[in-house]
Amino acid sequence: MERVDVLVVGGGSAGLSVSYQLASLGIDHVVLERGRVGQTWRDRWDSFCLVTPNWSVRLPGGAYAGDDPDGFMPRDEIVAHLERYAATSGAPIREGVDVRTIDRAPGGFVARTSAGDLHAARVILCTGAFQRAHRPAGSDSLPAGLLQIDVEDFRNAAGLPPGPVLVVGSGQSGCQLAEELREAGRDVVLSCGKAPWAPRRLGDRDLVWWLEASGFLDQSVTTLPSPAARLGANPLATGHGGGHDLNLRTLRASGVTLVGHFVGAAGHQARFAPDLADSVAWGDARNRDIMGLILRAADERGLPRPEVADPAPFDGAAPEEVSLDGFGAVVFAGGFRPDFRSWLPWADAFDEMGFPIQLDGSSTVVDGLFFVGTHFLRTRKSSTLFGVGDDAAIVARAIAERMASA
Repeated sequence: MERVDVLVVGGGSAGLSVSYQLASLGIDHVVLERGRVGQTWRDRWDSFCLVTPNWSVRLPGGAYAGDDPDGFMPRDEIVAHLERYAATSGAPIREGVDVRTIDRAPGGFVARTSAGDLHAARVILCTGAFQRAHRPAGSDSLPAGLLQIDVEDFRNAAGLPPGPVLVVGSGQSGCQLAEELREAGRDVVLSCGKAPWAPRRLGDRDLVWWLEASGFLDQSVTTLPSPAARLGANPLATGHGGGHDLNLRTLRASGVTLVGHFVGAAGHQARFAPDLADSVAWGDARNRDIMGLILRAADERGLPRPEVADPAPFDGAAPEEVSLDGFGAVVFAGGFRPDFRSWLPWADAFDEMGFPIQLDGSSTVVDGLFFVGTHFLRTRKSSTLFGVGDDAAIVARAIAERMASA
């Protein structure tokens, strides 16, 4: 059986960042990726692009160095960036190897993979911010003959059957899809939940610059109203078309039909809660919170305060039933959930929501088990292209220290 000091599971931005940091410390390791480098990005829809500016790509040893720092890389350029990063860093990555489960073994762990068993003294799981698409209660009541897909299975408007599209979920992905489907000439109904929003740019700086400067992105789980708030949507924004404002008001103005959250279907009648106005009001309140942080950051840095306009009045009237006759598809964009328990034997290593029980990326339940790239691992930016490197460095140093003291 092959033996390594450290097994890294996942060859995306987190796995490659960890590999870079481990290599810099001279630690023997291997990276296993069930698909290809950056597979999660490859699986995004055709017109997908970054929501954050290119300058925010700060992988260790692999920061963005192109000529469009304020732009938003499309999907294929993101993949190409990660491929170059893997090549130039010499990451010991093995593509097409699926890790099916991991068991404890004397001296560490045994990973059961599609290429055979592998023994590792330590394991770092870098399998993405989330792993399992979430569908709301009542989704199984939709008509069986209507195409129903998760956002990860959407590729482009032309790939859907003719007819209007119901998008369930109004986080970043749901709103981006609704906008792009509408631009493609589709009639779109968007089932809305609660999501914060903010302008794409304030003054002469991008929203992400302000979110970082204000400390918003450095907030930890302990700053949230509850652990469940980890599943809340990120502030609505888009990099599509060079980046612009995206929120429920802009979508309605573009011709998207907004409705409340999806509660189920009776025959071909989809039903929605009468809560659209409440969801918009909630998003407006979070917008005010974010703007308050940004204005305070401007004052603290001695910068001119960006102009902050009050949101326009919103008419919350919305249909509570929509006939799905003639609809082409339903796309679920209600977010994702952790899925470690479905393939790992340590149920007690994860909390009631499926997130790892850990401190600074080190499992506090399973000795020798680590995580990088998980949502809110340390802060809001833990799973982002500009935050994952910080966590990777912390985990790599922790492993080096343990190896030195062993």
